[in-house]
Amino acid sequence: MSNSNKILVGIRASKLSVAQTEMFINDVYKQKNIKNNYEFEIKTIKTTGDIYKNDRLDRIGGKGLFLKEIEEYILNDQVDIGIHSMKDVPAVEVNKNLEIICWVKRTYKNDALISNSGKGFFDLPSGAVLGTSSIRRRAQILNLRKDLNIKLLRGNVDTRINKLRKGQFDAIILSLAGIKKLNLDDQITEVLDLEYFLPAACQGAVGVQAKINSKFRKLFDDINDLKTEIECISERNILNIIGASCNSPVSVEANIDKEELTINVELFNHNGKKIYKEKFIDGKENYIQLTSSIGKNILDSVGKDAIYQLGELKDDFDYKAKSRV
Repeated sequence: MSNSNKILVGIRASKLSVAQTEMFINDVYKQKNIKNNYEFEIKTIKTTGDIYKNDRLDRIGGKGLFLKEIEEYILNDQVDIGIHSMKDVPAVEVNKNLEIICWVKRTYKNDALISNSGKGFFDLPSGAVLGTSSIRRRAQILNLRKDLNIKLLRGNVDTRINKLRKGQFDAIILSLAGIKKLNLDDQITEVLDLEYFLPAACQGAVGVQAKINSKFRKLFDDINDLKTEIECISERNILNIIGASCNSPVSVEANIDKEELTINVELFNHNGKKIYKEKFIDGKENYIQLTSSIGKNILDSVGKDAIYQLGELKDDFDYKAKSRV
């Protein structure tokens, strides 16, 4: 390799992080100018979220704990870029010295159910134990089925599936994108319909982070997926405007079809009651104005204090099933 330059990549120490980083590097190497002049070295970094793997995220600082250490490595020039699952990157209180310089094409937004019985969500028997670590998913489950037991489930994808197969849970809910990136499609019982399980903002999206005004934005410009970028920025803008944390039971899903941008938003309280549901449509070029309007609409309808309170689940995460009426 002539005129070789090494790019140090900081990621979480997980199979999923490694898999999506290798996919990114393979895409980058389709650009001859990069393949002929750069090489990548992956540095795995243990984040606080990975260290405290049995604790509730909302009690120890939220999903931002999966990138704090990686951001410090970038700022201290120990790595050049960080690669993140964008669902874990807070939309509020963003580090002003860093930016997302490249959005990898998002393919899957849905959640997926894996069950030991092979039964789908609505066919699980009353009293079945369903595992998740997401407050959003917890609220969505309660909205649909209060006759299921919900139990906190932390750990990487393999760990969660192993706990399921050992009988600690009857079924679990995971991100479809993560399952597919690990080639675990054969484990999926059901892809959950967006009508019932609208995803978290940026679910399934991967972003590349670097220092502001670094050379890497231009370097990766040709593989940046503009559709994913506009959709994800739209989703993140709404969270930022309303001040919702990534632990809040808030679902935001933006979709571009040709020149049209559709955004669906749902908010739940911690008991599973849907407190807001709206669909908005505009031209994709108006995404900034549209998301500002949506944010204002949510604040007017729900109230800032109510949204703030959604950021922490004060009750026990685990939920004991109630009998069906």
